[in-house]
Amino acid sequence: MITIAKKTPEVDVSKHILVPKHIKLNDKEKASLLEKYKITLEELPRIFIDDPAVANLELTTDDVILVKRPSETAGITDFYRRVVK
Repeated sequence: MITIAKKTPEVDVSKHILVPKHIKLNDKEKASLLEKYKITLEELPRIFIDDPAVANLELTTDDVILVKRPSETAGITDFYRRVVK
């Protein structure tokens, strides 16, 4: 039997210039976001808990991540993702 150990990434991709900033929202911010847009958690786009861009964040399923992407026309654009397994 061959066992393959999960390898930790040698490079922190969240520090790369092309990876936008990922921020975990607290419970109050998450509730405010859902109320503001009148949506449920399941309606948010997903991001996997093992995505290298969020590897340095302490996440559990159903956390919400704010992704701040640079935009040539808008400056910074905010996107939200729900954490899934």
